Amino acid sequence: MSPCPTIPARVPRVTDPGEGTQPFIPYGRQDVDEEDIAAVVAVLRSDFLTTGPAVSGFEAALAKRVGAKYAVAVSSGTFALHAAYFAAGVGPGDEVLVPAMTFVATANAARYLDANPRFVDVDASTGLMTTSSLEAVSSDKLKVVAPVHLNGMPVDMQQIAAWARPRGIKIVEDAAHALGADYQGQPVGSCEHSDMAIFSFHPVKHITTGEGGAIVTNDEKLFRQLQLFRNHGMTREDSELLSESPGPWYYEQQLLGHNGRLSDIQAALGITQLAKLDGYVAQRRALAAHYDQALVSLAAVTPVPGNSSAASSAYHLYALQIDFAGCGVSRKTVMGRLRDRGIGSQVHYIPVPQQPYYQRLGQQPEDYPGAQQYYAGALSLPLFPRMTEANVGRVTDALRSALGDC
Repeated sequence: MSPCPTIPARVPRVTDPGEGTQPFIPYGRQDVDEEDIAAVVAVLRSDFLTTGPAVSGFEAALAKRVGAKYAVAVSSGTFALHAAYFAAGVGPGDEVLVPAMTFVATANAARYLDANPRFVDVDASTGLMTTSSLEAVSSDKLKVVAPVHLNGMPVDMQQIAAWARPRGIKIVEDAAHALGADYQGQPVGSCEHSDMAIFSFHPVKHITTGEGGAIVTNDEKLFRQLQLFRNHGMTREDSELLSESPGPWYYEQQLLGHNGRLSDIQAALGITQLAKLDGYVAQRRALAAHYDQALVSLAAVTPVPGNSSAASSAYHLYALQIDFAGCGVSRKTVMGRLRDRGIGSQVHYIPVPQQPYYQRLGQQPEDYPGAQQYYAGALSLPLFPRMTEANVGRVTDALRSALGDC
């Protein structure tokens, strides 16, 4: 096995439970330093707390980083999905193709527009949408397909595009996990094989704005629709007005939008965080390599793939598939044993069709065996930039003990 990448020396920032015990290692957390704090304070002392230059600066920096023409910063990743589906023309009765293995927001955003998520099964080993599952779908109501780059690992977007584009179906990449990932040598978000991609800036993501999200695109018409939708459907731009402006106070509401704006306070944090993205991703990949090496002796544990011939994961999560039944121990017991040793863990995710809300709408979880199989073995271990090799060793030792060296 090749040697693991060197992890830069950093001071672990973990929750201190008290004197005489080891610090608790959560499954994820933000990394905010003095540069970030200074940027936020500078905005607080400025004239613009919102709708100011920090937002446009963040959008420009994000678009440049991912290789897209346009970026629209919004209040959350969920709102980014809502806005992207709207801009793609999704409306009442339409269908949005969504993988059964994702966070509920990917599906819920369709419901906000009185449309219906059409769930498709996923590969049981990766949790990713596949074209074979799409080929089984037949409907004249399909408007959008929303592949999810689960855990930070890109879906095979060239195949998704080859299926969707001849059918006139728009493609919205749910890249909430994948800022910093690469596909075919290009950053996820370049939109080479999609119409739009969305990102999330929640504290456990690669970079954070506290709460926040963004949509990127290369299509100017979609860009204008996104801008309108995040600001009540209103514009003041003379070039966009439908009537002649009587004066500088004039604005028009041209569609029914929402207040989905990101503030300048948040955008300032986003700018400084984005400048550190490459280092964050390198750190996550190095930590993942150390995990891979440390876990190779556990036959019941299989890391979810983070690389393929076409793609490299940004490792939002370090996800495992574990044969809990083969070890004779439940996932709940394993997670409890980890917590007893000061280790946080999580499950990503419960299949969306299994949620009571969607079962009331007629979904049957057993219709998605790949998602059910993936969920049965899923466990995410701690992964965040402030972790060290020693932290990885502590986590893997605790997991080995929790599984009984299975």
